[in-house]
Amino acid sequence: MKAGEVTANRQSQFIERSRQTLDRFLTGLDPAGPIAVLCHSDADGLAAGAILVRALRRNGRAAHGVATGKAGSAWSPETLAFLRKEVPQAVGLVVCDLGVRSRPVWPGMATLLLDHHYPAGLPDADGTLVITGYDQQPIPTSGLIAYWAVTPPGEALFDPGPDSLGWIAALSLLSDLGDKAPFPLLSIEKKRWGASHLREATTLLNAPRRSSSGDPSPAFQLLLRCDHPRQIGDGASPESQALFAAKEEVDAAYNLAKRAAPKFSGPVAMVRIHTPCQVHPLIAQIWRSRLPKYLVFAANTGYRAGWVHFSARSRPGTNLLEFLREHRPAGADPELYGNGHDQAAGGALPFAIWNDFVQHLGFGLEVQVVEPEPNEGVNVP
Repeated sequence: MKAGEVTANRQSQFIERSRQTLDRFLTGLDPAGPIAVLCHSDADGLAAGAILVRALRRNGRAAHGVATGKAGSAWSPETLAFLRKEVPQAVGLVVCDLGVRSRPVWPGMATLLLDHHYPAGLPDADGTLVITGYDQQPIPTSGLIAYWAVTPPGEALFDPGPDSLGWIAALSLLSDLGDKAPFPLLSIEKKRWGASHLREATTLLNAPRRSSSGDPSPAFQLLLRCDHPRQIGDGASPESQALFAAKEEVDAAYNLAKRAAPKFSGPVAMVRIHTPCQVHPLIAQIWRSRLPKYLVFAANTGYRAGWVHFSARSRPGTNLLEFLREHRPAGADPELYGNGHDQAAGGALPFAIWNDFVQHLGFGLEVQVVEPEPNEGVNVP
């Protein structure tokens, strides 16, 4: 069997397993009760969440979508409290694009984890089911996995009909993998809706979570109700207008952050910025192309009080997750540090632990930060 046939066969098997896992999860739930769908706030996570909510509702199931807020984690006490408040009668929980860990998100709740990042742990025998695409080649996005999982066997995965959710999965591909994502669905949806409209929609959907508020609600609401990607950027709704306002704010922060120059220590290039907007992943990305021989870190000291949020991009042939594990500072929360993909990862560290981390990497005062006054509140979705 040729390499391409092996890949296609593995992908078909994965799609079937994903469908079966989702069916098994739903079969064990009270059909009259609501299902909570918790998703990450980027375009991939929102796409996965929207596809699942819309598919569940089409099949007569009550589904309530919730997206994480600024610096939100699926496993934080604040997120659990928010879920219990938003969906108090939930009979099941689906968690999309927020990782896979051993401990439960909602103790005692039937849970399905759908993700494509490196699993930080596998759930104990507590009834939690997992759909992970991390071991697939190429690795699909969470949005694409969700699309595969909700498409019943025998139905075309590239349904050109008006009710197809394929365009939402295509947005997830553009968001995480770019224009050259190695999945046929993207080309098909580009022909259906136009590549420029899909790209604009993806940029706009990512803008709210990158803004200073970090509130993805307008983007999520649009994905839950729009019929096609052109509606996202038409400016006809308050939600669409909110996306443009967020993009304007993020663009201004990004243009300012681009002026920061990197500092160097061994194989690491460190770019320090200070903004409430989540532009550090974008800064890391542009410097990776400029400094291909380095591990590029973009460190944002202004995103959340008392913390440094950082994004890292690795040079070819270097596993960034392994590098972060080898240099994990004492006291780093494993749920907030060193998560992501082999070539793109990041995390968050309190100021004091950050200073230890960068000192260990060989940096001086130029990338360290001063301890803040105690002023922290809580960040909830």
